[in-house]
Amino acid sequence: MWLLLGILLGIIALGLVWWSKKSNTSLQWYDWVIGLAGLAMLLFTVQNYFASVAEGEPKASYMFLLVTGLPAVILLAVVWQLLARRAKQS
Repeated sequence: MWLLLGILLGIIALGLVWWSKKSNTSLQWYDWVIGLAGLAMLLFTVQNYFASVAEGEPKASYMFLLVTGLPAVILLAVVWQLLARRAKQS
């Protein structure tokens, strides 16, 4: 599963770079930092959610979704909005 997830993430990163070059949108360093932090938190959440479900701890799995999943989604939404606004300006 992690191999396929790594391949998918590589394809998404490559597509993001190609889209950035095609639309002349500049990616700032903080876009990458915030995006990687959000992605790392999201992967951490997914792994711990499935591990908690496998162990039979449904409350723990929901807490992982709330405590680490929600901030991960918020960080990724912030990066998306930054890129969308920058693309709209140019």
